[in-house]
Amino acid sequence: MSIPLYDLALSSTGLNGDQLRHLQRLVGNWQLLADLCFSDLLLVAPVDVDNPHRFMVLAHVRPTTGPTLYPAELVGTVVQEVERPVMTQSWQQRVSKSDFVKSLLDGEEFLGVEAQARSNCIPVYFDGEVIAIVDMESALESGRKSGELERHYLEVFDKFAVMISEGSFPFDRDEIVLEEGARVADGVIVTNENYEMLFASPNAVSVFHRFGIHAFALGTRIQEIGVDQVVLERARLTRLPEFAEVEQGEVSILIQAIPLISNAEVVNLLVLVRDVSDLRRRDRMLLSKDAMIREIHHRVKNNLQTIAALLRLQGRRLESAEAREAIEEAQRRVRSIAIVHETLSRETSDTVEFMEIIQPLVGVVQETVSSAEQQLEFSVEGDVGVIPGAVATPLAVILNELMQNAVDHAFPYVDGEVSQGKILISIDRIGGILEVRVSDSGVGFPPGFVMADSEGMGLSIVRTLIGSELGGSIEINDSGVPGAEVTLRIPFN
Repeated sequence: MSIPLYDLALSSTGLNGDQLRHLQRLVGNWQLLADLCFSDLLLVAPVDVDNPHRFMVLAHVRPTTGPTLYPAELVGTVVQEVERPVMTQSWQQRVSKSDFVKSLLDGEEFLGVEAQARSNCIPVYFDGEVIAIVDMESALESGRKSGELERHYLEVFDKFAVMISEGSFPFDRDEIVLEEGARVADGVIVTNENYEMLFASPNAVSVFHRFGIHAFALGTRIQEIGVDQVVLERARLTRLPEFAEVEQGEVSILIQAIPLISNAEVVNLLVLVRDVSDLRRRDRMLLSKDAMIREIHHRVKNNLQTIAALLRLQGRRLESAEAREAIEEAQRRVRSIAIVHETLSRETSDTVEFMEIIQPLVGVVQETVSSAEQQLEFSVEGDVGVIPGAVATPLAVILNELMQNAVDHAFPYVDGEVSQGKILISIDRIGGILEVRVSDSGVGFPPGFVMADSEGMGLSIVRTLIGSELGGSIEINDSGVPGAEVTLRIPFN
């Protein structure tokens, strides 16, 4: 695993925090540069500023538009002066802005891993001084003549190189990196400061053809071909990259406008375009799927509430106290599951906020404490954020059973006395374990109580769900202190 640029530079060079942040912004944006120059880019800095004969490779990016010179990882390696004299020369001379382009074009040949290669060094200028060097390395291809597209890309790269040497690139803010952001291979348009097209790559032309735009005469303003140039105007005004997405029918195009600056003036605009129609179509399908899942949860919740209502009506018709109690228990269990589905029906994912489940569950159990002889206080401590729906459903049933057990058995009624007590649910996440503790201030467990031997329906449900559904464990506190405590531990990422 490669060492992060910040840590590597801090331990191996004399760069300070502001300088390192500038280099981090550069590295965060330089895949675009590598693709424009069809070359590997190495970010290097001298190990000793006063004796620049050894350079530490702080970062390395390979082009996606061409072959790499280096299949192996270079970050953390040291380049000696004898290997790249041009690095030491560039550092010592601190190439001036006026001489920069000539210096870049001259470069230096060296023997690469498999063939002759060329190295061109670009000084990274920041806050009045050169702090590092970008080494552009590419294979020499004798007899090969660059095509028009390659020449245009290299011209744009040269402008970025000048910006690096002037300190105007990277831009003075952390860029928003879109996962579906446009790349060089997707489509490139170059305009002048008046938004007149100077170049359009074949892929860019194809993207706009799918958008219904077929007139691509160079020299015309980009708005004249039917493309809103507001994003270009914003980029020129702010001197920062700007994004926009345009839609027409089923076609969606992502546009990124990047200002190219020279001598503090915007001289060109690089426009990257990408057809994101398929991505947006998939997004709509996912939204439709999410809506369908929420609707299913909503219907399940409604059906469960209907079942609970039927059980309640049935219980009222029963004369046997034991039968009514069994019906009430079944009703509570159904309602606890319905609470989870109700919460999931409001979410856009298959996870739920744990607290949104616990509070309604407490309310369900509190409804059973109806007599004036029993005054119980419920409280919840802690929070673990969201949990998967697959965990929430069995856990809701378990908590319902444990709280109801405390209500039924921890505070026995004694003639003439009001039974008072507290029931506490505390939750925590310890590493990869979700820990839920249900405790009360009641009479505690009976002597010799063993959870595994309990034949009660409620605890049987708890044991089954915690073991088979959640893969967790259950533990009781039988230390002799007042009250009872049950701890659930559930593996949870």
